[in-house]
Amino acid sequence: MIHLGEYNTLEILRDTEPGLFLGDGEEGEVLLPNRYVPEDFEIGEKLEVFVYLDNEERPVATTDKPFIKKGDFALLRCNEVTKFGAFLDWGLVKELFCPFKEQAFKMKSGGWYLVYCYLDEDTERLVASSKTNRFLDNKELTVQQFDEVDLIVSHPSEIGMNVIVNKKHLGLVFKDDIYKDISVGDRLKGVVKKVRHDNKLDISLNQIGYRNIEPNAEFILNELKDNSGFLPLHDKSSPEDIKEHLQMSKKAFKKAVGSLYKDRLITIEENGIRLV
Repeated sequence: MIHLGEYNTLEILRDTEPGLFLGDGEEGEVLLPNRYVPEDFEIGEKLEVFVYLDNEERPVATTDKPFIKKGDFALLRCNEVTKFGAFLDWGLVKELFCPFKEQAFKMKSGGWYLVYCYLDEDTERLVASSKTNRFLDNKELTVQQFDEVDLIVSHPSEIGMNVIVNKKHLGLVFKDDIYKDISVGDRLKGVVKKVRHDNKLDISLNQIGYRNIEPNAEFILNELKDNSGFLPLHDKSSPEDIKEHLQMSKKAFKKAVGSLYKDRLITIEENGIRLV
């Protein structure tokens, strides 16, 4: 079966005037237009292609790589808004449609929006939705505390930044745990800091506890090397100064410095730390 909105590995069946017809070994066939046909090919050879609907709503294959596929999230630019809805640039000839009913906020031409791509069962078309929360579920979690997770920054709130966790769940990074600039659509690594009783997920952008010492210590070592072996930071430095210089909390800084000092990699001076 040939799947819309996904990558398919299909066999070259025949060469025709409009392009190559590809098949799935069953009854499904799809056209690969001439503009995507490789210079050298053989009948029976297999190609990996992305399949979607062309302007006449016919399945068509392409060797181009879209910015998003079915079941995924991505930050896309709105090219045009018409009376029917918004049309987004997803890297293919035909734009991805986002109907008004699927817009969390009314889209504007030139704006960037985090969307989810899915196959509409009524129209059998690929469409986008910026109402991303409705495609996430925290009822049955597939993660637990201290798990490393993949994050997509979703949208800000009054207390922090909402994030999509492993493309399945909704999580929150509190303001106090954000030590670097992040924007909607950014893809990051994080750690499940806490699972609340209602299955809400608190997420940290840094590793937690003893797991946090190793990468932060390495980061401080690199900063020391880049600054002639000295940093004007110590345990009396303000959290704001540490955040500005290193984009980490004072607690994480003190743990990392303690680890480096214990390993005799640095000396602690009155006005800062120095590389041995």
